Amino acid sequence: MKNNLKELTQYWRLYLLTLVLGVGGTLQYGIQVSIMTSPAEHIQSFVNQTWLGRYEVPVGESTNTLLWSFIVSTSSLGGLVGAIHCGSLSVKYGRKTSLQINNVVAILAAVMMVLSRMAKSFEMILLGRFLFGYNSGLGINLHLMYLGESCPKRMRGFLTLTSSIFLSLGKLLGQVIGIKELMGTEDMWPYLLAVSGLPAILQFLSLLWFPEAPRYLYIDKGDEDGCKKALQWLWQEDEVNLKLELEDMRQERQSAEGEKAKTMLDVLRSRCVRWQLLALLIPCSGLQFCGINAIYFYAFDIFRESGVPDDKMHYLSLGIGATEVITVTTCAFMIDRAGRKRLLGFGYLLMGVMMSVLIVMLTIKDLYSWMPYLNIALLFSVICVYGLGPSGASMCLSADLFLQAWRPSAFAVGGIVNWAGLFLIGMLFPYIVAGMGQFCFLIFVGYCIFTSAFMLYFIPETKGKTSMEITEDFNKLNFKNSGTEPEKGTGMFATKL
Repeated sequence: MKNNLKELTQYWRLYLLTLVLGVGGTLQYGIQVSIMTSPAEHIQSFVNQTWLGRYEVPVGESTNTLLWSFIVSTSSLGGLVGAIHCGSLSVKYGRKTSLQINNVVAILAAVMMVLSRMAKSFEMILLGRFLFGYNSGLGINLHLMYLGESCPKRMRGFLTLTSSIFLSLGKLLGQVIGIKELMGTEDMWPYLLAVSGLPAILQFLSLLWFPEAPRYLYIDKGDEDGCKKALQWLWQEDEVNLKLELEDMRQERQSAEGEKAKTMLDVLRSRCVRWQLLALLIPCSGLQFCGINAIYFYAFDIFRESGVPDDKMHYLSLGIGATEVITVTTCAFMIDRAGRKRLLGFGYLLMGVMMSVLIVMLTIKDLYSWMPYLNIALLFSVICVYGLGPSGASMCLSADLFLQAWRPSAFAVGGIVNWAGLFLIGMLFPYIVAGMGQFCFLIFVGYCIFTSAFMLYFIPETKGKTSMEITEDFNKLNFKNSGTEPEKGTGMFATKL
């Protein structure tokens, strides 16, 4: 108890950094994800009125649908571009400065949203959504990179997973402020779309008081004194207790001495990070292909069949958001005990099993009057498992799996896969549901089972290990049955296998 209290008071600056990064990063993205549902009819009405004012004819139904699809999906395209720029920006300008540049993008997007109605321009909404997407695609990766490079290894899992907590909290907050009693009205919708600019302003100003990421200072810039000062300020440790952390950084710097920061092409082609890349991409893809979007889609149908009035659906969806917040928060306290491997592996397995049962229940839902209520229980159970495992633990992987030279580009690759998956699901999912109905879950069940088997049987655990120790474990997979030495920069402790 005394140790926990000491840790809580000692690392208060690190926790404050976590709060600043979370509010201006994943919480902001979570708000953007969830606020588009409430003002949808008001935005479409604005598009119709603007079109009529310009061309003196009402907008066609197909054109209106196309414009709305672009407004919704352009955020994913922006996120994809932001993820691509993550690697180069974070290496050139550092984690902190890149985040502040990114905040300016979000503030600019918010200004466009507020002025769109005044300027009678739905194109400003499109551009604002793209910029907010860019801000999220870049900001989430920078958030995880900065935090992962600033915290002790024993706290790395817990602190990086807070990004999932803020993401879930942002979704819930977006749902709350979007209700018609608050900002989900015809008068307030431009301000609702722009509300994400407030966390960006807060983060921009707050980061002025924080140092650059210590590992970036030492390993990338060679600034040992700056790294020590940053660690002492964040951790409030004396120089003796920082020796182990500095020694780990020194070994990693020596192993990559003379090596330039790796490109995305290097990450994709190099054998020395092949298994790390698979361990990152398969679970990250699973965030989009695990079926959670199908669960949210079917939630309203299941609620309606249970007798919930349409005007109360939005309030019940708040319960789904609250469930995700609670379970992801629980995951944060479990991850450094249970480990990433178990939470991901068994999480995907349970999701696959539960969705298989849900398929059967949705097929025979008309046999008994109580079945819709059982489907609601199954729906909430899947969301609980998603929050306890895949949603939370996946956030730790990029910070865990790669050494400093590879990390920025690895984040970029992971971000590209995630945003591209989100865009594909957004475009194709309605057609999949229309063609397959509840049997669309079979696709997601297959992916969940595959991801579970991959994580449990092939990937080593990373909890409580240094970057060099993790790299040594993966070198046993990357160079298995090979007579070649690991490449320089992949871990100086790796031996010939």
